[in-house]
Amino acid sequence: MGQKINPLGFRLGTTQNHHSFWFAQPKNYSEGLQEDKKIRNCIKNYIQKNRKKGSNRKIESDSSSEVITHIEIQKEIDTIHVIIHIGFPNLLKQKGAIEELEKDLKKEVNYVNQRFNIAIEKVKEPYRQPNILAEYIAFQLKNRVSFRKAMKKALELTKKTDIKGVKIKIAGRLAGKEIARAECIKKGRLPLQTIRAKIDYCCYPIRTIYGVLGVKIWIFVEEE
Repeated sequence: MGQKINPLGFRLGTTQNHHSFWFAQPKNYSEGLQEDKKIRNCIKNYIQKNRKKGSNRKIESDSSSEVITHIEIQKEIDTIHVIIHIGFPNLLKQKGAIEELEKDLKKEVNYVNQRFNIAIEKVKEPYRQPNILAEYIAFQLKNRVSFRKAMKKALELTKKTDIKGVKIKIAGRLAGKEIARAECIKKGRLPLQTIRAKIDYCCYPIRTIYGVLGVKIWIFVEEE
């Protein structure tokens, strides 16, 4: 039976860096991890809540969808630095958005003496990120687009980037069939066994009327 491992965790310290930078005593380590999870969930919930308010927009190949690729957290004695890497940061650039997000974070984490320093960084090539491609596929499937057509459209979005390979896998009750199955589409190289190969990966659940579908995307960026 094959042994599976997360491609990001497999490459930590070589081509993949940690998204949290802080020090804690062993007895306080678990509390620090829970705080990081609360911060990330609070930011993602804020994005989703405000997207629903202005849900007239549609996620298309060149539209402005606020999809977070990853969040970096750096903790100091009295300051927590939060760097949000996002594909299209139109929502967070609105007036008062950062201040409102900071208030939500303080309520969630219950920090009184510490302050948050929130920074927004736009991803240079959005469709080079697996999270944004997964969000695009999710939007297509929720609008009753064929899963094969959605996968092919996602592959077409990666043509303008300089990636070397991509693999998309969808599993579940595809097209409403009674028996769940998995479909996969691949283009280019994908050396999962090579540690020096920089590979981005994401696992994304999609809730449909037929049940939950799972989307996995691997992107081979470069080889060091």
